[in-house]
Amino acid sequence: MANAKCESCRFFDEHKVNGAAAQNDEGLCRYNPPVSQPGPQDHGLWPVVGSADWCGHYAPELTAAE
Repeated sequence: MANAKCESCRFFDEHKVNGAAAQNDEGLCRYNPPVSQPGPQDHGLWPVVGSADWCGHYAPELTAAE
C-alpha cells in the first residue's frame, strides 16, 4: 500500500475542527483511546503523529459509498 500514511487514514485527525493549530504536518491518531497520564487530575492525551507516518492499523478514509 503505497498510500498507507496517516494523512490518508480514517483515524487521522488533523485537529483543525476544534480550533487548534497543528504543528507542521502533525495530527492526532484516534485509533486507540487516549493515553492516560500519571496524575488523577490529568487528562488523557491522543498520540501525536506526522501526516507521513504510518502503522499497522492503517485504514483508508471512508469513501462516499461507505
